[in-house]
Amino acid sequence: MIKAIFFDLDDTLLWDQKSVKEAFVSTCKLAEQKYQIEAEKLEEAVRNEARELYSSYETFEFTKMIGINPFEGLWGNFNDNTEDFQKMKKIVPTYRKEAWTKGLRACGIDDQEYGAFLAEEFPRQRRNSPFVYEESFSVLDRLKNSYRLLLLTNGSPELQNIKLEITPELVPYFEEIIISGAFGRGKPDISIFEHALDKMNVTKDEVIMVGDNLMTDILGASRLGMKSVWINRHNKERNEVQPDFEITHLEELFPLLSKLNDQ
Repeated sequence: MIKAIFFDLDDTLLWDQKSVKEAFVSTCKLAEQKYQIEAEKLEEAVRNEARELYSSYETFEFTKMIGINPFEGLWGNFNDNTEDFQKMKKIVPTYRKEAWTKGLRACGIDDQEYGAFLAEEFPRQRRNSPFVYEESFSVLDRLKNSYRLLLLTNGSPELQNIKLEITPELVPYFEEIIISGAFGRGKPDISIFEHALDKMNVTKDEVIMVGDNLMTDILGASRLGMKSVWINRHNKERNEVQPDFEITHLEELFPLLSKLNDQ
């Protein structure tokens, strides 16, 4: 009998990739107007520079373990308490400026001052563009009366909480919200899943994990023997990680839950 549902946040309930994309579009359009460079080319260049820079820092292994991607580094401040987050806090102002300045340079524009301006503009644009999948609220509304809900998200506590602050309607649905950066390990480490089970006082057989990421949400759940539901809205290809179920829309959870509870 399924009693609880664990939800991932980014790109499961929140459409984080769209929020990042829209922030890039708005910021790069400013550079296009100033310097007549193609916004799309600048976006691609900055994304490439950001990935390369991000992987060069001593904090990279930590960010992988907690689950913080390069584009979160472009707008997060990481005012979190641990030593690793404090290192990130020191790194990110330079990281942002360098990513944008090098991106501009790759497009033929050498302007450090404008790179610094764009580096501060991007976080503003990201905060102004929270997107939630259209079905998230209606599905949670239907689930909340029959199931206990927990949010299990990788990331910096400060940054994930900012995402929840700019979409405040999401928070009341969840009995517990667990953020990897506060716990100390990220998905797919099974310890964070065990922590979630303890918090809800349920067994792995009474829970399903719903998430978009095969390598974190689904892998972690399957390692523990917890049923997993992969939400694959954008027709991504499977890899070696096998979810128990695959859906393309959260509404598909309802027949799935009925089937599981009839067994």
